[in-house]
Amino acid sequence: MKKRGRILLLHFVGQMPLGGIAWQAMHYLLGLERLGYEAWYIEDGGANPYDPHANSVVMDCAYNVAYVQRMMEAHGLGGRWAYWDAINDVYHGLSREAVRRLYRESDALINLCGATRLRDEHMACPIRIMVDTDPVYEQIKYAKADPAARDYLQAHTHFFTYGENIGSGDCPVPLSGIDWRPTRPPVIPELWPVDDRRPPCFTTIATWENKGKNIDFAGTSYLWSKHVNFLRFLDLPRRAEGCFTMAMLPPDGTVEAELRAKGWRLVDPRPVSAGMAPYAEFIRDSRGEFTVAKDIYVRPNSGWFSDRSVCYLASGRPVVTMRTGFDRLFPVGEGLFQFSTMEEAVAAIAAIDRDYARHSRAARGLAVEFFSSERVLARLMAESGLG
Repeated sequence: MKKRGRILLLHFVGQMPLGGIAWQAMHYLLGLERLGYEAWYIEDGGANPYDPHANSVVMDCAYNVAYVQRMMEAHGLGGRWAYWDAINDVYHGLSREAVRRLYRESDALINLCGATRLRDEHMACPIRIMVDTDPVYEQIKYAKADPAARDYLQAHTHFFTYGENIGSGDCPVPLSGIDWRPTRPPVIPELWPVDDRRPPCFTTIATWENKGKNIDFAGTSYLWSKHVNFLRFLDLPRRAEGCFTMAMLPPDGTVEAELRAKGWRLVDPRPVSAGMAPYAEFIRDSRGEFTVAKDIYVRPNSGWFSDRSVCYLASGRPVVTMRTGFDRLFPVGEGLFQFSTMEEAVAAIAAIDRDYARHSRAARGLAVEFFSSERVLARLMAESGLG
């Protein structure tokens, strides 16, 4: 069958070889394939690789390259990837010449998460799509006339953001002349089988403190780290009288002791995120997800929704998450609950426990209806002139 076009996905699975990041990339790659496109994975951003076992950035990329290779081969795309080891200026998978040729001959590239600062070789691709998965930060940097931020964005031809409310009257994030279009995390529901178990614990996978992207705008400071909002809901296990597990490495003994004293179960996230299979198994072994969102998504009413939460929904695991304005985009109250207060969070947990089977079915239905890759990526391709 003739393909509809060749699409290159730029991302950072090799740099950060973690299960959730790999799933993010594969939902795009396999989703594009299902729509009839020929999808390739290129990682040439040049960032130093991270070794999750050492919990550190490293100089040797052997583990990272092997991770990308396994990911692609496991899904039938074994010959369609490249990883650039910038430290030694060596290409793995495809050769440097093959990658440069792909940029010249492909129909489009998707810069997922804005993982790559586009260079001259990327500009040979006629359609260059930015998918902003972490909204608000880049829009504000651009509005503040940050020269590097402007050059970074202006190298693209089409702009999409998970901040689906950006541009609406109740979201103060500036557009600054950029045609930001809404998109959301795609999922392939068939890859997330549903079972009728009722596991005991609500879970989430988290990094306690994220640094480096706090930003001020119009007299307001927006905070990047999730732990600011987690602190507001530490009493939930006691208030909801349930089991709550966080896959997270505490930054120190004080934080660990406080979380455990409040009733949270802590598990090492490294085995959970070691691969796509254990990541998916952790989600299936959860009653649902309870999580918070970053302040930078919440207070501007951005409409952001988590790609991890979409995986919970697809698995038939209900989600309880912070209000970011997404309720104008898809329904809440069955399978998906939003909260701003402790009382709302406790009520959501109680509602799920009263009729778990109904909320499990509703969660799966939301994933199929609103996040299915066929719908999400077909719209993105059409609005990029590739439909």
